[in-house]
Amino acid sequence: MAQPFRSLRKGLLALALLLTAVPGLALDVGKPAPDLEIVLADGKSFKLSEARGEVVVINLWATWCEFCREEMPALESYYRRHKAEGLRLVAVSMDDAGADALAREVMRAYSYPMGVGRQSNLRGLGRIWRLPMTFVVDRRGILRRDGSEGEPRVDLQSLEREVTPLLSESASR
Repeated sequence: MAQPFRSLRKGLLALALLLTAVPGLALDVGKPAPDLEIVLADGKSFKLSEARGEVVVINLWATWCEFCREEMPALESYYRRHKAEGLRLVAVSMDDAGADALAREVMRAYSYPMGVGRQSNLRGLGRIWRLPMTFVVDRRGILRRDGSEGEPRVDLQSLEREVTPLLSESASR
């Protein structure tokens, strides 16, 4: 009976080593953010590389995700308070095509733009394995928050703590 458990343990250890050795599973906070192109619901494109000089918050969400919907009012409040300071916020719907109308309806309550995940180039974010996922990029294009690690949800306190200091930094620093 002990032999199958040893084999299982060895297999799990090998899998864990493989996963930690594969590049691209996690992004490098403090390094340049991957270039992304997000197709917005209005058909326009948002390219992260063209947002230098702005602090960018990219929030991946879905209509069926309760936690996503719970954090949206905080994102809206933060966005309204700081957009004049060079904040750009894009909420990227990760819904299937059948939920587009519902996603648009949800976003009517918010002033920040919605992107359509399945039409966008998000490969640089790696595997999108949970929702919500929020990424933060500073004015120089440096990744400051990797949404695939740590606490998945954001609130006003975490936004103030993580994003507000970036708004006061210069792009040339």
